[in-house]
Formats: sequence, structure tokens, C-alpha cells
Amino acid sequence: MESELKDLNSKPPNGHSVRDDRPLLKSDSTSADTIAEMEKKFAAYVRRDVYGTMGRGEFPAKEKLLLGFALVTLLPIRVLLALTVLLLYYLICRVCTLFSAPNRDEEQEDYAHMSGWRRTVIVSCGRALSRVMLFVFGFYWIPESHFPSQFYLYLCLLEFVKEDKDQPEDSGRPGVIVSNHVSYLDILYHMSSSFPSFVAKRSVAKLPLVGLISKCLGCVYVQRESKSSDFKGVSAVVTDRIQEAHQNKSAPLMMLFPEGTTTNGEYLLPFKTGGFLAKAPVLPVILRYHYQRFSPAWDSISGVRHVIFLLCQFVNYMEVIRLPVYHPSLQEMDDPKLFANNVRRLMATEPKGNLILSDIGLAEKRIYHAALNGNNSLPSVLHQKDE
Repeated sequence: MESELKDLNSKPPNGHSVRDDRPLLKSDSTSADTIAEMEKKFAAYVRRDVYGTMGRGEFPAKEKLLLGFALVTLLPIRVLLALTVLLLYYLICRVCTLFSAPNRDEEQEDYAHMSGWRRTVIVSCGRALSRVMLFVFGFYWIPESHFPSQFYLYLCLLEFVKEDKDQPEDSGRPGVIVSNHVSYLDILYHMSSSFPSFVAKRSVAKLPLVGLISKCLGCVYVQRESKSSDFKGVSAVVTDRIQEAHQNKSAPLMMLFPEGTTTNGEYLLPFKTGGFLAKAPVLPVILRYHYQRFSPAWDSISGVRHVIFLLCQFVNYMEVIRLPVYHPSLQEMDDPKLFANNVRRLMATEPKGNLILSDIGLAEKRIYHAALNGNNSLPSVLHQKDE
């Protein structure tokens, strides 16, 4: 990490000592080598669509015409439809939670454990309207494929998946879904598929419309900027939720992105162990976004720019690959890191997923973003690895 910081803090080209605050993409041609080195070092976060890194690149005249046409026709229609769907589901959640007190546990607040018709309506409508939202965004069809059983047996022979005698007999349902993380669109898909609970920033609970929806999902809220015991509390809540979902079919599944941040969809970062502490079976899911013009990956592009470009693309493509439920061995139960690494290796081995293992993480992503924006005085937080 220190060598990376030294490379990024080196003197600008041509020997000038004056700091250049322009983004690297806007600098002169003498910085081409620096950009190439960065893209190789931070390959998991590099955008490769026609809009360029950060979505600010120069694109062909044909693309400008298509974008201009979509801005005045497709964009307003999709924005209106998306807001309508969001408002409709908010009203459904508001009606279903009337005269119903939320569950509260250590500053967590949710409606995920409601029963009866209220829960049925929230889940059914949530799944349906999430799929409608994806349709509005241009995901008209989403092919799903399951891990080939023959290849799974082949991996067993290669010891990627260990079928040992120490595996517990009581397998049950999975307690958590683990998925690679490419975009905020991942959440919409998983809502439409299984309507699980997520881990979200605490500020999400206070957002208009979305706040109530997140509580109906049963989100576990965390203050990401804090390194206090708050994280330990959240970890305990997540572990309890996973164990409950594993043992109780009526409890909502937990949905975790163990990489801890988004990538460009071509790489798989190291997994954090939080989702594997419960010792419960996990369901690995791989999401792939195919594109020719605009990549739906949300890595080094601003949120507003990403939404605009996404809504201006006539058709977007997503492919889902579901692997078999992974049941941990006794050794993996005693070693969450081993459990997480084995699941990660299994996901990377799936041929259709075509994922490349990478050892970088969120700290490197922050360094890359700071460098892209011409920030050579990197804050001390970039030196720290997230736990």
C-alpha cells in the first residue's frame, strides 16, 4: 500500500512542482503511462464502455445522437414510470404498516417479521414491483441459469467443493444469499427474486419513500464511517438473522455482498467473513451485466450520471447464475475465513460467471477514485483497510 501511495504522490510530468488539480483523464498525453499503470493496478474498478472512465470520455457522434434522442424521449418517460412504481410501493407499505409497531432491537427498526396478510402483501408486491422497475430500466428479460450438476461433481473431484463425512446432517435452507456486487441494480434483482433483508447505511432509514421500504425489507442499519463497537453490534444482528432464516422458513433471508463494495463486474474481491460467522449454508449467486455501449456497473462514475446514462440506454442486459446451496463442513464452521474463501473460489470457478479473483479492496478503490479526480493529497483514511 505504501508503494502505491508513493506512486500516486509522485511529481507531475515534465518536472513541474505545481499541483495539477485536473482529473487524470483530462491531463495531457504525457500522463498516459501513469493512467495505464493505474488501470492495470486497479483493474477491478476500471470502466471500459464507450463513455470512458468516470463517464466523462469523448464518445462517437453516433452515440451523441442516440444519447440526445433518448434524453428528450426515453429518459422522462422512464423517470416518470420509476417514480410511479416507487410511490405505489411506498403507499402499499404505508397501508400495511398502519397500526403496526416495528420490531426494535439495539437501534434496529424493521417490519420484516410481520405475519399474516400484511407480510404477504408486502413481499408479493415488493417482488412484482421490483421486477417492473427493472423492466422500466430496460431489463426486459433476465435469463437465469443454474450451476451444472456435472461440473459441480467435477469440482468435488478437484476438491474445490469438499464432500466430507464431517458435514452436518441437518442442512436445511440457506440462511444467507451471497452475491458479487456490481451495481445498485443488484438490490432490485434480489428484491424481485427472493425479497431478502440487506445491510444498509443508517441514513437510508431516514430517506423519503425508500426509508419505509427498507424497514419493510428488514434492513440491518450500520454507520459505515464508524469503527466503534457499532460494527460488532451489527455483526451480531446479522449473524442472528442468518441463523433465524436458516432455522425458520417464515423468516426473511439475509442478502450480503461480502466484497464490501462494487466492481466493474469482471472481478471478485476478497470476501469479508461477517456473513459466514453464523455457520449456516449459503446460496451463492453471480450477476453478470453484458453491454456494448454503457456498462451498468457502478464503480468510478457518479450516481446521477450513471442513472441518466442507464435510463438513456434502450436495452440493458443482466444474466443471473445460481449455484447450489453451499453447506459448510465442520472445519469451515470453525474457520469463517476458510468458509468465505472456499465459497469465493467456487464462484470464481463457475465458467459462465467468468470472474477473475483480485486481492484489492475498498481502500484501493478510494485511492483510485482520489487519483482520478486529481487528488494527490490522499487522506489518512485511505491507508486503512476496512474490516
